[in-house]
Amino acid sequence: MKDNYKHAIFAGGCFWCIEAAMEELDGVIEAINGYTGGNTENPTYEEVSTGTTGHIEATKVIYDPEVIMYPELLNRFWGNINPTDKGGQFADRGSQYETVIFYTDDEQKKYAKESKADLERSSKYDSPIVTKILPEKPFYEAEEEHQDYYKKRQEHYLAYKKGSGREEYIKSHE
Repeated sequence: MKDNYKHAIFAGGCFWCIEAAMEELDGVIEAINGYTGGNTENPTYEEVSTGTTGHIEATKVIYDPEVIMYPELLNRFWGNINPTDKGGQFADRGSQYETVIFYTDDEQKKYAKESKADLERSSKYDSPIVTKILPEKPFYEAEEEHQDYYKKRQEHYLAYKKGSGREEYIKSHE
């Protein structure tokens, strides 16, 4: 990995969908699904899905800042979630599916807070923006079956995205 690559961490409900959205962008080197925000070390999918570990499904985005800037990643993130839903995302319910931006430094924190404030001022949503902005915590990679799921099991992924309500929501809020 090049020394100048950076990373960002976004939790937007099911990590398969955030991974797919981020990997479409030029300058994104890789998106890695995992768990963060809790205190359990090396959690499994089964443990996180209970909602008792404090962890959230998240995606770590490795990107080249010479090609894509952090604010562009934020825009992609906001465009792929419902930032007013505090109970999860779409069909996925529970604290493990909350929306969170985990910042890695003061610059990311500044941009994240500014982008959230811009979204709140935009009147795009009738309800308050509940997405949290928190400092980065240890990130644990998810099991291999959850990496590149949208590529490996494309039919199932597309059915999930449509059936969960995410696809229709995104189209209606473009």
